Amino acid sequence: MNRTPHHHPLHLRRSVLSVPAINARALARSATLDCDAIIFDLEDSVLPEKKAEARAALIDHFKTLDRTSGREYVIRINALDGPDGVLDLEAVLDCMPDAVLLPKVSEPQDVLTVADWFSEAGADDGPRLWAMIETAAGLLNLAAIAETGRTRGGRLDCFVVGLNDLRKETGIADIPGRPFLVPLLLQVVVAARACGLDVIDAVFNDFSDTGGLEAECRQGRQMGFDGKMLIHPTQIAAANEAYGIPEAEAAEALAIIAAFAAPDNAGKAVVTIAGRMVEKLHADQAGRVLAKVDLINERKRNA
Repeated sequence: MNRTPHHHPLHLRRSVLSVPAINARALARSATLDCDAIIFDLEDSVLPEKKAEARAALIDHFKTLDRTSGREYVIRINALDGPDGVLDLEAVLDCMPDAVLLPKVSEPQDVLTVADWFSEAGADDGPRLWAMIETAAGLLNLAAIAETGRTRGGRLDCFVVGLNDLRKETGIADIPGRPFLVPLLLQVVVAARACGLDVIDAVFNDFSDTGGLEAECRQGRQMGFDGKMLIHPTQIAAANEAYGIPEAEAAEALAIIAAFAAPDNAGKAVVTIAGRMVEKLHADQAGRVLAKVDLINERKRNA
Protein backbone atom coordinates (compact mmCIF):
# COMPACT_ATOMS: atom_id res chain seq x y z
CA MET A 1 0.00 0.00 0.00
CA ASN A 2 1.18 3.51 -0.77
CA ARG A 3 2.14 5.03 2.56
CA THR A 4 2.68 8.59 1.33
CA PRO A 5 0.20 10.80 3.17
CA HIS A 6 -2.18 12.36 0.68
CA HIS A 7 -3.51 15.85 1.35
CA HIS A 8 -7.29 15.98 1.27
CA PRO A 9 -9.03 19.21 0.26
CA LEU A 10 -8.22 22.00 2.68
CA HIS A 11 -10.93 22.83 5.22
CA LEU A 12 -11.09 25.51 7.88
CA ARG A 13 -11.67 23.72 11.19
CA ARG A 14 -10.26 26.15 13.78
CA SER A 15 -13.43 26.28 15.87
CA VAL A 16 -15.76 23.27 15.96
CA LEU A 17 -18.75 24.02 18.21
CA SER A 18 -20.86 21.23 19.67
CA VAL A 19 -24.58 22.10 19.98
CA PRO A 20 -27.14 19.79 21.65
CA ALA A 21 -29.74 18.91 19.00
CA ILE A 22 -32.44 19.03 21.70
CA ASN A 23 -31.75 22.68 22.61
CA ALA A 24 -33.96 24.84 20.35
CA ARG A 25 -32.41 28.11 21.51
CA ALA A 26 -28.86 26.85 20.92
CA LEU A 27 -29.83 25.55 17.47
CA ALA A 28 -31.31 28.90 16.49
CA ARG A 29 -28.35 30.84 17.85
CA SER A 30 -25.74 28.61 16.17
CA ALA A 31 -26.65 30.02 12.75
CA THR A 32 -25.30 33.44 13.79
CA LEU A 33 -21.96 32.32 15.26
CA ASP A 34 -18.47 32.73 13.80
CA CYS A 35 -17.33 29.09 14.13
CA ASP A 36 -15.90 27.08 11.24
CA ALA A 37 -17.97 23.96 11.91
CA ILE A 38 -20.94 22.94 14.04
CA ILE A 39 -21.45 19.48 15.50
CA PHE A 40 -25.15 18.91 16.12
CA ASP A 41 -25.06 16.40 18.95
CA LEU A 42 -27.53 13.52 19.28
CA GLU A 43 -25.30 11.58 21.66
CA ASP A 44 -23.99 12.62 25.11
CA SER A 45 -25.91 15.89 25.46
CA VAL A 46 -29.35 14.31 24.80
CA LEU A 47 -31.13 12.14 27.39
CA PRO A 48 -32.25 8.69 26.16
CA GLU A 49 -35.95 9.60 26.37
CA LYS A 50 -35.35 12.75 24.30
CA LYS A 51 -33.46 11.16 21.37
CA ALA A 52 -36.45 10.92 19.01
CA GLU A 53 -37.44 14.52 19.75
CA ALA A 54 -33.85 15.65 19.08
CA ARG A 55 -33.77 13.86 15.71
CA ALA A 56 -37.03 15.52 14.65
CA ALA A 57 -35.76 18.95 15.76
CA LEU A 58 -32.55 18.44 13.77
CA ILE A 59 -34.38 17.45 10.59
CA ASP A 60 -36.44 20.65 10.88
CA HIS A 61 -33.36 22.76 11.62
CA PHE A 62 -31.48 21.47 8.56
CA LYS A 63 -34.30 22.75 6.33
CA THR A 64 -33.41 26.30 7.42
CA LEU A 65 -29.59 26.07 7.24
CA ASP A 66 -27.54 28.31 4.97
CA ARG A 67 -25.50 25.75 3.01
CA THR A 68 -23.53 28.45 1.15
CA SER A 69 -21.66 29.81 4.18
CA GLY A 70 -18.61 27.58 3.71
CA ARG A 71 -19.14 26.34 7.26
CA GLU A 72 -19.27 22.57 7.83
CA TYR A 73 -22.27 20.94 9.45
CA VAL A 74 -21.67 17.67 11.27
CA ILE A 75 -24.06 15.36 13.15
CA ARG A 76 -22.77 13.25 16.05
CA ILE A 77 -24.78 10.06 16.17
CA ASN A 78 -25.23 7.49 18.91
CA ALA A 79 -23.32 4.20 18.80
CA LEU A 80 -24.69 1.67 16.34
CA ASP A 81 -24.86 -1.08 18.96
CA GLY A 82 -27.56 0.86 20.87
CA PRO A 83 -31.22 1.52 20.01
CA ASP A 84 -30.63 4.95 18.45
CA GLY A 85 -27.64 4.57 16.10
CA VAL A 86 -29.47 3.37 12.99
CA LEU A 87 -32.38 5.78 13.61
CA ASP A 88 -29.79 8.57 13.77
CA LEU A 89 -28.29 7.45 10.43
CA GLU A 90 -31.76 7.52 8.85
CA ALA A 91 -32.15 11.09 10.14
CA VAL A 92 -28.72 11.88 8.66
CA LEU A 93 -30.03 10.86 5.22
CA ASP A 94 -32.88 13.39 5.67
CA CYS A 95 -30.44 16.14 6.72
CA MET A 96 -27.42 15.31 4.51
CA PRO A 97 -24.80 17.08 6.66
CA ASP A 98 -21.20 17.45 5.48
CA ALA A 99 -20.06 14.77 7.91
CA VAL A 100 -21.17 12.30 10.57
CA LEU A 101 -19.17 12.16 13.80
CA LEU A 102 -18.94 8.60 15.15
CA PRO A 103 -18.69 8.29 18.95
CA LYS A 104 -16.18 6.12 20.82
CA VAL A 105 -14.47 4.70 17.74
CA SER A 106 -12.35 1.83 19.03
CA GLU A 107 -11.49 -0.22 15.93
CA PRO A 108 -11.54 0.15 12.13
CA GLN A 109 -14.81 -1.78 11.86
CA ASP A 110 -16.61 1.06 13.70
CA VAL A 111 -15.84 3.29 10.71
CA LEU A 112 -16.27 0.67 7.97
CA THR A 113 -19.70 -0.42 9.24
CA VAL A 114 -21.07 3.10 8.82
CA ALA A 115 -19.34 3.56 5.45
CA ASP A 116 -20.97 0.31 4.27
CA TRP A 117 -24.35 1.42 5.67
CA PHE A 118 -24.22 4.58 3.52
CA SER A 119 -23.21 2.57 0.44
CA GLU A 120 -26.11 0.16 0.96
CA ALA A 121 -28.45 3.14 1.41
CA GLY A 122 -27.33 4.41 -2.00
CA ALA A 123 -25.59 7.43 -0.48
CA ASP A 124 -22.12 6.85 -1.93
CA ASP A 125 -21.53 10.59 -2.26
CA GLY A 126 -23.16 11.23 1.12
CA PRO A 127 -21.53 12.60 4.28
CA ARG A 128 -17.86 12.22 5.17
CA LEU A 129 -17.03 10.49 8.46
CA TRP A 130 -15.31 11.96 11.51
CA ALA A 131 -14.20 9.69 14.36
CA MET A 132 -14.17 10.46 18.09
CA ILE A 133 -10.99 9.05 19.65
CA GLU A 134 -12.03 8.75 23.30
CA THR A 135 -11.35 5.18 24.42
CA ALA A 136 -8.21 3.31 25.41
CA ALA A 137 -8.89 0.78 22.62
CA GLY A 138 -9.24 3.62 20.13
CA LEU A 139 -5.79 4.89 21.08
CA LEU A 140 -4.26 1.43 20.74
CA ASN A 141 -5.83 1.03 17.28
CA LEU A 142 -5.14 4.55 16.00
CA ALA A 143 -3.08 3.58 12.97
CA ALA A 144 -5.57 0.96 11.77
CA ILE A 145 -8.51 3.34 12.26
CA ALA A 146 -6.72 6.12 10.35
CA GLU A 147 -6.05 3.69 7.48
CA THR A 148 -9.82 3.43 6.86
CA GLY A 149 -9.49 6.94 5.41
CA ARG A 150 -7.81 5.27 2.42
CA THR A 151 -10.00 2.18 2.00
CA ARG A 152 -13.59 1.22 1.12
CA GLY A 153 -14.46 4.61 -0.35
CA GLY A 154 -12.19 6.44 2.09
CA ARG A 155 -14.93 8.40 3.84
CA LEU A 156 -12.92 9.10 7.00
CA ASP A 157 -11.83 12.74 7.04
CA CYS A 158 -11.06 13.79 10.58
CA PHE A 159 -10.22 12.64 14.12
CA VAL A 160 -11.75 14.44 17.12
CA VAL A 161 -10.20 13.77 20.53
CA GLY A 162 -12.58 13.17 23.44
CA LEU A 163 -10.69 13.51 26.70
CA ASN A 164 -13.60 13.45 29.17
CA ASP A 165 -14.39 9.82 28.32
CA LEU A 166 -10.74 8.89 27.99
CA ARG A 167 -9.84 10.34 31.39
CA LYS A 168 -12.79 8.54 32.96
CA GLU A 169 -11.76 5.20 31.42
CA THR A 170 -8.02 5.47 32.12
CA GLY A 171 -7.87 7.45 35.35
CA ILE A 172 -5.36 9.90 33.81
CA ALA A 173 -5.47 13.07 35.92
CA ASP A 174 -7.15 16.26 34.69
CA ILE A 175 -4.27 18.69 35.32
CA PRO A 176 -3.78 22.11 33.64
CA GLY A 177 -1.29 21.72 30.79
CA ARG A 178 -2.37 18.07 30.36
CA PRO A 179 1.14 16.73 31.16
CA PHE A 180 0.22 13.04 31.18
CA LEU A 181 -2.06 13.33 28.14
CA VAL A 182 0.39 15.06 25.79
CA PRO A 183 2.07 11.80 24.66
CA LEU A 184 -1.35 10.35 23.77
CA LEU A 185 -2.51 13.53 22.01
CA LEU A 186 0.65 13.52 19.90
CA GLN A 187 -0.03 9.91 18.87
CA VAL A 188 -3.45 10.97 17.57
CA VAL A 189 -1.87 13.80 15.56
CA VAL A 190 0.77 11.53 14.04
CA ALA A 191 -1.74 8.79 13.11
CA ALA A 192 -4.02 11.37 11.49
CA ARG A 193 -1.20 12.96 9.49
CA ALA A 194 0.09 9.58 8.30
CA CYS A 195 -3.21 9.13 6.47
CA GLY A 196 -3.88 12.74 5.48
CA LEU A 197 -6.66 13.30 8.05
CA ASP A 198 -7.45 16.49 9.94
CA VAL A 199 -7.37 16.30 13.74
CA ILE A 200 -9.36 18.35 16.27
CA ASP A 201 -8.34 18.82 19.91
CA ALA A 202 -10.69 18.02 22.80
CA VAL A 203 -13.12 20.36 24.57
CA PHE A 204 -11.99 22.63 27.40
CA ASN A 205 -14.67 22.12 30.05
CA ASP A 206 -14.46 25.31 32.13
CA PHE A 207 -15.84 27.90 29.72
CA SER A 208 -15.53 30.66 32.36
CA ASP A 209 -11.72 30.20 32.40
CA THR A 210 -10.63 32.25 29.38
CA GLY A 211 -6.93 32.14 30.21
CA GLY A 212 -6.96 28.36 30.56
CA LEU A 213 -8.76 27.99 27.24
CA GLU A 214 -6.30 30.27 25.44
CA ALA A 215 -3.34 28.35 26.87
CA GLU A 216 -4.84 25.01 25.80
CA CYS A 217 -5.59 26.34 22.30
CA ARG A 218 -1.96 27.49 21.96
CA GLN A 219 -0.76 24.10 23.20
CA GLY A 220 -3.00 22.26 20.72
CA ARG A 221 -1.75 24.41 17.85
CA GLN A 222 1.86 23.68 18.85
CA MET A 223 1.09 19.94 18.91
CA GLY A 224 -0.19 20.14 15.35
CA PHE A 225 -3.98 20.10 15.76
CA ASP A 226 -6.13 21.86 13.14
CA GLY A 227 -8.63 23.26 15.63
CA LYS A 228 -10.55 22.70 18.84
CA MET A 229 -13.91 21.22 19.70
CA LEU A 230 -15.87 23.76 21.74
CA ILE A 231 -18.83 23.57 24.10
CA HIS A 232 -19.80 27.26 24.37
CA PRO A 233 -20.03 30.16 21.91
CA THR A 234 -17.76 32.30 24.13
CA GLN A 235 -14.89 29.93 23.25
CA ILE A 236 -15.02 30.55 19.47
CA ALA A 237 -12.88 33.70 19.33
CA ALA A 238 -9.97 32.12 21.25
CA ALA A 239 -9.93 29.04 18.98
CA ASN A 240 -10.13 31.14 15.79
CA GLU A 241 -7.25 33.28 17.03
CA ALA A 242 -4.99 30.41 18.13
CA TYR A 243 -5.59 28.31 15.03
CA GLY A 244 -5.51 31.22 12.59
CA ILE A 245 -2.48 32.29 10.54
CA PRO A 246 -0.47 35.13 12.15
CA GLU A 247 0.60 37.89 9.75
CA ALA A 248 4.28 37.02 10.18
CA GLU A 249 3.63 33.39 9.16
CA ALA A 250 1.64 34.50 6.08
CA ALA A 251 4.43 36.93 5.10
CA GLU A 252 7.06 34.20 5.47
CA ALA A 253 4.96 31.85 3.29
CA LEU A 254 4.74 34.54 0.60
CA ALA A 255 8.51 35.06 0.74
CA ILE A 256 9.16 31.30 0.34
CA ILE A 257 6.81 31.03 -2.66
CA ALA A 258 8.40 34.12 -4.23
CA ALA A 259 11.94 32.75 -3.72
CA PHE A 260 11.15 29.47 -5.50
CA ALA A 261 9.41 31.38 -8.30
CA ALA A 262 12.44 33.66 -8.89
CA PRO A 263 14.18 32.98 -12.24
CA ASP A 264 17.58 32.60 -10.48
CA ASN A 265 16.18 29.66 -8.48
CA ALA A 266 14.50 27.82 -11.36
CA GLY A 267 14.83 24.06 -10.89
CA LYS A 268 16.44 24.35 -7.46
CA ALA A 269 15.31 22.02 -4.66
CA VAL A 270 16.88 24.22 -1.98
CA VAL A 271 17.15 28.01 -1.78
CA THR A 272 18.44 30.45 0.85
CA ILE A 273 16.16 33.09 2.35
CA ALA A 274 17.60 35.57 4.88
CA GLY A 275 20.42 33.18 5.79
CA ARG A 276 18.12 30.20 6.22
CA MET A 277 18.04 27.10 4.05
CA VAL A 278 14.56 26.42 2.65
CA GLU A 279 13.60 23.22 0.83
CA LYS A 280 10.93 22.56 -1.78
CA LEU A 281 8.74 20.88 0.86
CA HIS A 282 8.62 24.25 2.66
CA ALA A 283 7.19 25.78 -0.53
CA ASP A 284 4.42 23.14 -0.55
CA GLN A 285 3.75 23.92 3.12
CA ALA A 286 3.72 27.66 2.34
CA GLY A 287 1.14 27.06 -0.38
CA ARG A 288 -1.19 25.41 2.14
CA VAL A 289 -0.66 28.27 4.62
CA LEU A 290 -1.68 30.83 1.99
CA ALA A 291 -4.66 28.70 0.92
CA LYS A 292 -5.78 28.71 4.56
CA VAL A 293 -5.38 32.50 4.72
CA ASP A 294 -7.69 32.72 1.70
CA LEU A 295 -10.27 30.50 3.42
CA ILE A 296 -10.10 32.65 6.59
CA ASN A 297 -10.58 35.85 4.58
CA GLU A 298 -13.50 34.28 2.74
CA ARG A 299 -15.09 33.27 6.06
CA LYS A 300 -14.75 36.88 7.28
CA ARG A 301 -16.50 38.14 4.15
CA ASN A 302 -19.35 35.65 4.67
CA ALA A 303 -19.71 36.42 8.38
